[in-house]
This record gives sequence, C-alpha cells and structure tokens, in this order.
Amino acid sequence: MHRVDALFKRLRRRKRCGLIAYVTCGDPSVEETVRIIEELERAGADAIELGIPFSDPIADGPVIQAAAHRALQRGTRTPDVFAIARAVREKSQIPLIAFSYLNPIARYGAERFADEAKAAGIDSLLLTDLPPEDGSELRDALHARDLGTVFLLAPTSTDARIRSVDRASDGFVYYVSTTGVTGTRRDLDPALITRLDEIRKRLRKPIAVGFGISRHEHYAMLRDHCDAIVVGSAIVRAIVEGDAEGAAGRAGDVVRGILNPPPAAAAASPPS
Repeated sequence: MHRVDALFKRLRRRKRCGLIAYVTCGDPSVEETVRIIEELERAGADAIELGIPFSDPIADGPVIQAAAHRALQRGTRTPDVFAIARAVREKSQIPLIAFSYLNPIARYGAERFADEAKAAGIDSLLLTDLPPEDGSELRDALHARDLGTVFLLAPTSTDARIRSVDRASDGFVYYVSTTGVTGTRRDLDPALITRLDEIRKRLRKPIAVGFGISRHEHYAMLRDHCDAIVVGSAIVRAIVEGDAEGAAGRAGDVVRGILNPPPAAAAASPPS
C-alpha cells in the first residue's frame, strides 16, 4: 500500500499524470508475463495491474476475455500470480495492484489470499464486482497486512456511491470512463472531461481513469483532469499480435506510444 501512496504523492508533486499498465497474468506464459512487466516499467509505466484470470470476466471486453481464457487454458492460477509478483519484486519496487473479480478471491479464501499477496510483494487489490459496503471482511483481512483496496466509480455512480468509494479505497479511486466493458476506442466520450472534473472535486483520493484508453491523444486529453490513466486492452492486444518472444517489446511500444506524441505531432508543437 505504501508504494501506491508514494506513487500518487510523487505524481502530484511533479504535476504529472501517471500510467498504470494492465496485464493478464499467464498470457502468453507466467515467465513471459514477468518480462512484459519489466519492459512496461522501462517504457514508462508507473504501476502494474496484475489481472487474475477468471472464467467469467463480465466487465471485460473480448480482448481481455480471450487473454483470460488463454491463461486459464495454460493452467494459470492464483499462485502463479503471486509467483509473477515475487519475480518482479526481485528487481523492482514498482507498485503492483492485483486486479480480480470477487469469485477467485472468495474461492481462495480472503485470509489466505491476503497472506500470500503480502508475501509476494503485492500492494493492493482492485475488485471489479464488489460494492464497498459489502467488502468490510475482505478489507479487514487486507488492511491487517498493510494491503490496500481499490474500488470502481462509473459515470452512473450516485453522490452516495462516490462518497462510499472514496472512503473505502486506499491510494486511489478507479474511474470507469464509460458504461460498458473494457476495450480500445478511437474516441473517448466527449462528456468525460466534464464528469471527471465534477467527480474529482468530490474526492479526497487521487483518481485513475480506465476503460478504452489506447492512444496518445487520449492521454493528452486526460492528463490535466486525473492523476493517472489505466491502459489494458491495447497492451493485451499487442502481446498476442505476434510471437511470444516479441511480446514484451510490443507491450512496451504501446506505453511509449501513449506517453510520447507521434513524431509528426511533436514536430508540429510550438516550442515551450
């Protein structure tokens, strides 16, 4: 949890919008996932979401659903996610946020999950389908081991839900940019900036925005209105579009392409 807190304090101090990169653990393999994470950090990612493969990922679009299916077919299970985290921790202190649905955690056992997540060097758990008012038992297990919890806000969230998620989340709040499932989009919702500015005024915690972010233009549009963006489907798609040996390089290129303007756009920008 302290690594996540420190990250967002650093981003605010530097007045910079961070980038959180999502990977589906075990796709294309456990070993390659570690190399992908290392390359994502080199490319400029500030934190990593470790997607725990699940057979019924209702909030995910077809790209991440397919990645979860491939990982499960290859035998990836929750202990493999911890193995990935331990391998990353041998070389890096980048914040690691486990990304999961409730079912895998409930089946594993909250206390057991919290024990092993802490030992592996994971910092927080983001649950996509657990309302904060129903998560006290799991939060207690995580907090007892100095692990954080992160909850979601959506465009349809009420004022009461905004307050509840802000209280229950540790480190930051995850804001879903649109209704629907994950997946890359060419254009973001034109009303997103207005909603973000309104919600940000009501939050005490930093806010990260995800779902559909895949281009430098999205980052440029959002960076003055949130504390971090989350990139998932674009990375997962790049990983599978080619041989496993080149997966890390392709994933890193996605992050570099989002953070850095294309050469033509950079050349057209006036000097600062």
